[in-house]
Amino acid sequence: MILRSRTVTVLALGAIFLTGCSEEAQPAQLKPLALKEQVSNTVKTASGYAVNWAGVLTNANPWHFGEHVVATVIGRDASGAEVVRMDQPLDAVPPGGSLSFAGQASASERPAKVTIEYRPAQWRAAARIASAFRTFPVSGVQTLKQKDGTYLVTGYVDNPYALPASSLVVNALLRDPAGKLVGGGYAFVDDVKAGAPPRFILTVEGLAPGAKVAKTEVVARTWGSTGRPFEELALAGAVPVHTVMPTTEPFAVDRGRTALPGDDHKE
Repeated sequence: MILRSRTVTVLALGAIFLTGCSEEAQPAQLKPLALKEQVSNTVKTASGYAVNWAGVLTNANPWHFGEHVVATVIGRDASGAEVVRMDQPLDAVPPGGSLSFAGQASASERPAKVTIEYRPAQWRAAARIASAFRTFPVSGVQTLKQKDGTYLVTGYVDNPYALPASSLVVNALLRDPAGKLVGGGYAFVDDVKAGAPPRFILTVEGLAPGAKVAKTEVVARTWGSTGRPFEELALAGAVPVHTVMPTTEPFAVDRGRTALPGDDHKE
């Protein structure tokens, strides 16, 4: 009886231990993507109406890519009936980062309300920490308003990584003096090598009448529904910041060196 009692006790303790281990091994619950902000505008065209939109998704998970995300843009008339619906596949959202996106669709009737929804992301653990995924530097940005009310955005995008980026998508978000998002547009650039930034040109149209643009926010990222292209660049490593050899003669004495007792080296 004593032997049997001890056996049951050992088995019970083992079950508790295994249960605790399994609970510790389970990963923490991943947070869903959040639609930080969105805007939509509708303009009359020769064939009907053009619905333009822009938005920003954020990823609060520092170790995972949000992949295969699809935004669904729905426009409804005053009675609630759908007049336009479009599924827009989005690029992967980097770990601990955000995703700017923009798009356009045609509608035969003018929607009274436009909403942006999105399907839950598929999560994949990143091979590097979030800080390894460096942003693509953007420079020389100019925003020019055209006579037809559209905005032309130009600039240059560079590649901080050792490998060339086969394709990047450049998104421009226009904001009013209060920082509110009023519109956006995008363009693609191919074969971006470090130190040879190509120029991008994109057009933002369909802004609401009277909208005032005070700031343009431009972000470049890898193109594709998965984070593989971004991950491959990060795994290859970034280009060293200092790539030019010094031209001055070296110091006769290392001024940053601390003399140790018994050191024969004279300062």
